[in-house]
Amino acid sequence: MKRSITLLLALLLTCLLALATHAADKPNIVIILADDMGYGDVKALNPASKIPTPHLDSLARDGMTFLDGHSPSGVCTPTRYGLLTGRYCWRTRLTRGVLGGYSPPLIDKDRSTIASMLKRNGYRTGAVGKWHLGMTLPTRQGKQNDGKSWQGDPGIDFGGTITDSPIHRGFDYYFGVSASLDMAPYVYIRNDKFTMKPSVQQAAVKFPHFVRSGPRAADFVIDEVLDKLTEEATGFIAKASKGDKPFFLYMPLTAPHKPTQPHKRFKGKTKLGEYGDFIAQTDWTVGQVLKSLDDAGVADNTVVIYSSDNGSYMYRYDQPQKDHVDAATVQGYNASNHRANGPWRGTKADVYEGGHHVPFFVRWPGKVKAGSKHDATVCLTDLYATCADIAGAKLTNKEAEDSLSLLGMLEGGKVQRGAPVIHHSASGMFAIRAGKWKLILGNGSGGRQAPRGKPFTKPYQLYDMSADPAETTNVADNHPDVVERLTRETDRLRKAGRSVTR
Repeated sequence: MKRSITLLLALLLTCLLALATHAADKPNIVIILADDMGYGDVKALNPASKIPTPHLDSLARDGMTFLDGHSPSGVCTPTRYGLLTGRYCWRTRLTRGVLGGYSPPLIDKDRSTIASMLKRNGYRTGAVGKWHLGMTLPTRQGKQNDGKSWQGDPGIDFGGTITDSPIHRGFDYYFGVSASLDMAPYVYIRNDKFTMKPSVQQAAVKFPHFVRSGPRAADFVIDEVLDKLTEEATGFIAKASKGDKPFFLYMPLTAPHKPTQPHKRFKGKTKLGEYGDFIAQTDWTVGQVLKSLDDAGVADNTVVIYSSDNGSYMYRYDQPQKDHVDAATVQGYNASNHRANGPWRGTKADVYEGGHHVPFFVRWPGKVKAGSKHDATVCLTDLYATCADIAGAKLTNKEAEDSLSLLGMLEGGKVQRGAPVIHHSASGMFAIRAGKWKLILGNGSGGRQAPRGKPFTKPYQLYDMSADPAETTNVADNHPDVVERLTRETDRLRKAGRSVTR
């Protein structure tokens, strides 16, 4: 009997040691997602920029830059859904627009996320920042949450328990805000509780410090939010790095989204107004996260992924006029001062490149060649399958239906993505990118840039992205066969419910 118990204990110890060794082989993963940062806001991507971004530049220098990286949508909620689930958001009930601060959950309870997938594979998981995917918030007796972010009494019990939050979607820990920083409620959330009851009624404010009216807690100071998120994220890294599990941190920032209100430490740091200063603060925030990895001694075993949920909201004026440098209330720059979306046409919300062609860097010391670049057309939905590959997880056909692993590219392969990328605008306008061709199935931007047009209204727009990446010349009339083929392919992918089969 004693011999049997001894053998059993020895076997158990062997299994535990094997699991520990296996876990130690898996790298930590940190995903930092900026809110509304344009391709041209990063100096490494736009050498003409006057905004210093040394920490983002270091990611480009020390890792891989995806030159043709895209968010799955021109606005935030759909991109966050696509990144965390590996599935295009237009396959859900949200086919246009975004959620509000009081909205119910968008992610179905039985749907896997990057966090739940990595948790199943031995990771400790945390999220710090802007959620914006809906939560089931507690309501006061006799009141009903109408799901709207700035109209009427939401009926929220700020002392109650949130029954559906990020900790119910695979995260062991969460700290942040329910939606964008311009949307009420202006109250921090930790795990499944509001950290303080609101005691102030925030008044509506115009651009650049744009916020909607709504309840605000006394400790919720707009220009201190980014610092608070930084403190929480670096604290998570410091604690998690001491554990016996690899960790995953998802850090969706609240910046440089409106309110364009940098902390006073950064005001005047650039000569491009408060937006430029806010970009500088966002870069500093990234630097603090990178420093925390160094301080914890885990930088060499951590994959750092940085991108943005969509392009910048700052317009580009090609003809000189009064701009953000002249007056803080102007939401745009003369092209000679700054190109927030780089060379791309359009702005946040658009189906044009400015809406979704975003910064995309991956640093993985010893695995990803420093200073490398890849020109494949890729999408943030691909992060799910990529993280699964990194963690050695096997995916099924019931998850990540629009996600393809980028690991082969990160390891130096010249492969291209194995399926077209679908772009989607704020108004629900589709575009498909296949090779050099981009077909927009509508007659405008589908977002903010004039003419906005309407989805599935002709004339459609076809652009040769290899010869005309700025989308200046519609060549649809010259290539009717390409228009017909890509229209059919878009229709097929929309109806199929997936673009990837495993």
